[in-house]
Amino acid sequence: MGDDMNWVMALDAPAATLDTVGGKGAALGELARGGLPVPAGFHVTTDAYREFVKAAGLTAPIAAALADGGDEAGSRIRALFGASEVPDALREAVLAGYAALGDGGATVAVRSSATAEDLPDLSFAGQQDTYLNIRGEQALLSAVRDCWASLWTDRAITYRARAGIAHEDVTLAVVVQQLVAADAAGVMFTVDPLGGPAGRLVVNAAWGLGEAVVSGLVTPDTVYVDRTELTVVERITAAKEVMTVPTAEGTREAPVPADRREAPVLDDAEAVELARLGLRIEKLYGDARDVEWALEKGELRILQARPITTVAAPAPEVWNDSTGTDSLWTSANLGEAVPDVMTPATWSFVRRFMGEVMVGATLEGRPMYGNIGGRFYMNLSVTATLAAAFGQAKKFAQANEMVFGRLPEGMEIPLLPASRFRVWRDTISEAFAVVSRIRANGKELPAFLESAPGRCADLRGRVAAAADARELRGLWDREVDAYFRLCCHMLQAATRKDGDTLVKVRGTLRDLVGEADADLMTTGLGDEGQLASMGPLLGLERLARGDLDRAAYVKTYGHRGPHEFELSFPRPAEDPDWIDRQLAALGAVEEDADVRLVRQYEARNAAWERFASQHPGRVRAMRTAVDGWAASARLREAARTEVARVFWLVRDVVLRAGELTGHGEDLFFLEAEEILAVLDGDEKPLAAVPARRAAYELYRALPTYPTLIRGEFDPQTWAADPDRRADLYDAQSTTPPSDTVSGSPASGGVVEGVARVVATVEEGESLRPGEILVTTVTNIGWTPLFTRISAIVTDVGANLSHASIVARELGIPAVVGCGNATTRIRTGQRIRVDGGRGTVEVLDAE
Repeated sequence: MGDDMNWVMALDAPAATLDTVGGKGAALGELARGGLPVPAGFHVTTDAYREFVKAAGLTAPIAAALADGGDEAGSRIRALFGASEVPDALREAVLAGYAALGDGGATVAVRSSATAEDLPDLSFAGQQDTYLNIRGEQALLSAVRDCWASLWTDRAITYRARAGIAHEDVTLAVVVQQLVAADAAGVMFTVDPLGGPAGRLVVNAAWGLGEAVVSGLVTPDTVYVDRTELTVVERITAAKEVMTVPTAEGTREAPVPADRREAPVLDDAEAVELARLGLRIEKLYGDARDVEWALEKGELRILQARPITTVAAPAPEVWNDSTGTDSLWTSANLGEAVPDVMTPATWSFVRRFMGEVMVGATLEGRPMYGNIGGRFYMNLSVTATLAAAFGQAKKFAQANEMVFGRLPEGMEIPLLPASRFRVWRDTISEAFAVVSRIRANGKELPAFLESAPGRCADLRGRVAAAADARELRGLWDREVDAYFRLCCHMLQAATRKDGDTLVKVRGTLRDLVGEADADLMTTGLGDEGQLASMGPLLGLERLARGDLDRAAYVKTYGHRGPHEFELSFPRPAEDPDWIDRQLAALGAVEEDADVRLVRQYEARNAAWERFASQHPGRVRAMRTAVDGWAASARLREAARTEVARVFWLVRDVVLRAGELTGHGEDLFFLEAEEILAVLDGDEKPLAAVPARRAAYELYRALPTYPTLIRGEFDPQTWAADPDRRADLYDAQSTTPPSDTVSGSPASGGVVEGVARVVATVEEGESLRPGEILVTTVTNIGWTPLFTRISAIVTDVGANLSHASIVARELGIPAVVGCGNATTRIRTGQRIRVDGGRGTVEVLDAE
């Protein structure tokens, strides 16, 4: 079939090797030579690809596009392929191979086959393209050329770069085969790829062509076959809503006929026959295989077989709510409380929490909050659209800056395409119901706050004592679920009570006395002269002095920590050495919190005296307003601590469910309803655990994403970009990152000192007295570190963030919301922090 140049080769040719026909082609050649039922076809070899590139003069332009780099390299190269004609001799060779399949009129599948594909240590599946239902000479030549061009998709270029494969070392062959008009198709694994029981083979099956299964468009049936006995041992029949079918233009998705949606695709005999073929393939190669198959008119066909590279490590799930919308997302504020990549269990309960406390949590089908690569983000476009619809745009802008931080120069929040009428229609009825609930709960709030710690402790004890899964499920249904919702509603009531007072009060003070005195006059307003954010630190100092015992400290603060909403992480009280480490660190502090608070008390009184001398007629009203805000702030902090406590209770439920069902910490990779299903004896949700665990580990390995994200954001692509911005991602702009470090002025004062850049509070325990803490974000779990530092600089934050509040309470200069501090500053550098101006200057090298 071939010619002197070896451009075309028979499917079962002995010379069909990795170098000549690529990974997919070589595998099909082995299958064909081994007598497996492979559809007839031929190879367009790697020599043919090289001939095309050479004849079209593309070698130098490809190298130039890659050297230029950027997002356009792949599209530039593909455009070159599309504009180039296939040389006559090569064209004739390809068409001769096609004619042998059916007089030039066969319907074929055209599949790319790269030389770095389907290898034992690398799976390039999906990196290049496949074209189905191709008929006619011109359509075939066009599909072959498109396959060649697919070697240069952005995804393939990035994949090779991350795998350390030189672009010039990779070429592409093409496999042309008669198309199987499949009645059913799917994938078979000769061992369980999810690490299930040994000794069984797994078959996935769906109606129509196999693309719906491979692309994840449909949930297929799953049939488990015993490898030794060749009997079906288990089957899960899915509801199959769509199928891929051939059309004159290629393929399309069509509804599955109603009578077949919940019918099994394969009977036992067909599944067993497929398993026999799978074991023959495994014997041929000498290792486990991932096999694509099809069933046409009762005859099985083998379409592809590749090594299983993902046993017990399946393809990660994709967690990304940024897709399909032009919204502005921020990880400030609520993202500070949930700073980690979340497990699915945590995300499901955070969603439940947000659904209970937010009005208009979804607008025009877009959520007010989302999960981007496992991290929590607020959708400012939703809140801004709500504010605009109710005539609150200016007020929203002021509050947004205090809560979420300043937006970069020239950046605006894109609004959703929703009319004011639709927003009103979708939210007013909910708002009225919520207002009524807030009023009722507001009256009950003091009594709730008094009883909540004991009530939660009682529930935790009963969860731990649950004797079996049924008892635990009953406890959840009768009490725990309702108590979780109650805690959420009480925080909602506390938050909405005079919620905008601080924005008004601080704005008025800033206009009257300036930023510095406004900061001073709004500190020291919590119980006993301090805010609740200071509680863990002041409690430790009282414990060190003997004014508080360990049991009392743990009861009050043991549930508050840097990861208090991540269910899979232990609370500080679960670490027996935690208190000792904190107490040991206090011994190295030069000035404890009490000394700093006294100094701030004097500075605060001086600020009020200056205010009284400048505005004597406004002192009483302003004192009343500030005291009113302080009372509201204390309620919010008290309710927030009970929400943190109830998340500890939920953690206990998940842990106990894992113990009683024997599935341990796997349950952290299930959502709330799935955990309850497992408690009820349904173990099907556990099939999702490996893919979710893989996603969790993948996202945890990436750098912390930018605080602000606009448009569609892919965490992996962003992380792979050496020129990425750590502060901002804008899908519509490629503004390079700045070397200047600046942010929001959060707490006044100027300090020069040695920087220590840390990623976690655990790393922060290595801080030396007087160093300047540089980190991504802080929350209440970081508070005990603040007396060790002389200043703080954060990537994430605003005027009302944790770092800002605690820094003002202790009189520590702070600049927050810098975005790039942790990437532009290195540990050991001497820096100057100006908390009043919001600037950070590097004074010398490391």
